[in-house]
Amino acid sequence: MTQPVENSRRKRVRNRKPLDLTSNMVGAERDRFLGVDVGSVTTKIVIIDGLGNIVFEDYLRNEGGPIPAIQRGFNNVLDAGFVDSIKMVGTTGSGRELAGVIIGADTIKNEISCHARAASTAYPDVGTVIDIGGQDSKIIFFKDGYPIGFNMNTVCAAGTGSFLDHQATRLGISIEDFGDLALKAEAPARIAGRCGVFAESDLIHKQQLGFGIENLIAGLCLALATNYMTNVARGQPIRPRVLFQGGVAANAGMLWALEQKIGLEITVPPHFKVMGVWGAALFAREKYYESEEATKFRNVEHIASLTAQSKGFICNDCANSCEIQEIFIDGILCARWGSRCGKWDDLTVPRKPRRHKQKLELTVEDHIVESIGDRKLKSRTGSSESGTQ
Repeated sequence: MTQPVENSRRKRVRNRKPLDLTSNMVGAERDRFLGVDVGSVTTKIVIIDGLGNIVFEDYLRNEGGPIPAIQRGFNNVLDAGFVDSIKMVGTTGSGRELAGVIIGADTIKNEISCHARAASTAYPDVGTVIDIGGQDSKIIFFKDGYPIGFNMNTVCAAGTGSFLDHQATRLGISIEDFGDLALKAEAPARIAGRCGVFAESDLIHKQQLGFGIENLIAGLCLALATNYMTNVARGQPIRPRVLFQGGVAANAGMLWALEQKIGLEITVPPHFKVMGVWGAALFAREKYYESEEATKFRNVEHIASLTAQSKGFICNDCANSCEIQEIFIDGILCARWGSRCGKWDDLTVPRKPRRHKQKLELTVEDHIVESIGDRKLKSRTGSSESGTQ
């Protein structure tokens, strides 16, 4: 069932320039707004001006975790000279809450809202957005330029960026060459695409039968496009204009396969990799011009050099046994989450000492040692008694 949205080519990838935003705000072109999108595989940063146009973008792998990736990105922002001009910031992505704490976000929005905002800003005639990222896939439906519903993949990650990276590595090719090889296929292999595991097994089987690499890759792209239409689109009508967003949009093979399945021309925006984070920056811009609130942003230099630490503990006050996570920035507790009852949302509530747990562990260990000692003593006593008889 489609979920409603909350109010609030053969060697060819078709790109069209987005429409420039217009504004009558004096000096708006000098204002800067920043967005951060922390996903499962990558972190994206975008800076826009007061008219909504992108003036800086960065795309980083989450190597070492999201916090180091955020700091690497802000070092790049610092190197680009954006120090004091940023008015407000927004975050999105699966790690949006964490990113919001680290940078001091003014707005925190989900990926659906941000992708929809950027898509409708760049292309007011958008009808459908296909977004395929590192580990998830989604589709957003529009009517008259407004999002009216969306679907996401559930369990299967077939067709996402991580899956394609894995298959490219297994086939011994670079992911950059993946799409071009698919477009050279003459007879795409039939690959089962209902499940990622089955797709990989079928791919290996066809490879062992001697299928050429181009036909294998093209077959895989078609299988994954079928998987997307079945498990994500779920029979909903695909309305033009269709936009293809997310990192996988760089794959010409997947673009070709989706066009084959949909039967419509698909537009890949120039900023397809950062559409979600562009939307986050647009939400921050909107809040700045509609409110008189002061920004919570920590500033670029501080974020690039701060020390962030994550700690956790299990709350045993009830049967829920909530896993509480704490974020410390420069030694100060800045956030907690994971509490179902909300008692730990108050940062002034101190973490409970773990002495009772350590005592329990020592008691159990002592009991085990004592039991082993008793058995050894009884064994020795038994042997001694049997020897005297």
